[in-house]
Amino acid sequence: MKIRPQRPSPRHSRHPSAAERSAPVTDPQHHQDGTPVQITPYDPNREPPGLADPVFQVSDLSVFYGDYEAVRDVTMSIGHRQITAMIGPSGCGKSTVLRCFNRMNDLIPGARVNGKIAYHGEDLYGDHVDPIEVRHRIGMVFQKPNPFPKSIYDNIAYGPRVNGVRRGLDDIVEEALHQAALWDEVKDKLKDSALALSGGQQQRLCIARTIAVKPEVILMDEPCSALDPIATAKIEDLMHNLAQQYTIVIVTHNMQQAARVSDRTAFLTADVDKAGVRHGRLVEYDLTSQIFTTPQDERTEAYITGRFG
Repeated sequence: MKIRPQRPSPRHSRHPSAAERSAPVTDPQHHQDGTPVQITPYDPNREPPGLADPVFQVSDLSVFYGDYEAVRDVTMSIGHRQITAMIGPSGCGKSTVLRCFNRMNDLIPGARVNGKIAYHGEDLYGDHVDPIEVRHRIGMVFQKPNPFPKSIYDNIAYGPRVNGVRRGLDDIVEEALHQAALWDEVKDKLKDSALALSGGQQQRLCIARTIAVKPEVILMDEPCSALDPIATAKIEDLMHNLAQQYTIVIVTHNMQQAARVSDRTAFLTADVDKAGVRHGRLVEYDLTSQIFTTPQDERTEAYITGRFG
């Protein structure tokens, strides 16, 4: 698989603030009585079963914003047409790692990535790789629904049009809305503004908009955090259906959601150095059933049982 040569891309966003970098966090390396937690080092060579043909292979990934190392030494693989969840306390680097999979961190001035992410064996950060093509193949759904101030139809048709598609747009729009379980709710009002939809409908619209450009992978960054329980349940049902055709990676603070929807779960936490600066680190990665019933690392158990986080 070849990814087209790189073209210039826009750059905008912000650095993490000093407060975000040094904000205090509960120390996961000690029990509440001060005794140290027994730590079993994560073995990156022990991959969960069933990953013979991974979509992503992450090796020794570290992410910097300027001189600040936000995430260090992450090694894991993402399985084909599976749902992988990333959980952990705020500030542990879950979203930072997620954005590496489609090079969204490129848009942050001063950001740089060390280590390697292979996408079907090809270096995702190679000099020849076009990040725009990467984002075409690896779509993203954000925490807050962000429909364009256009009609429902034009929201879905936008991506295909940008990619030069002019024929068959009606079929593309209908198929994407069907896949996002939204067609029956909007089929008679495709010309209405997408902003008139409910929050849950807007998020499913954003998923449909992602699907319309036919990606292989869908990244979801806290897709249900702004939704009520009913809308959340619809998104979770949708994820199960989408996993039949797409590889899905989701960041969530909701551990019950991770347990319900994912095949594999990665737990990250924040190590705090002597200067009080925290750095995200992968603690454990395994089958979801293993993580939530018999985790190998005491820090994982402490987090999922609510003792810290």
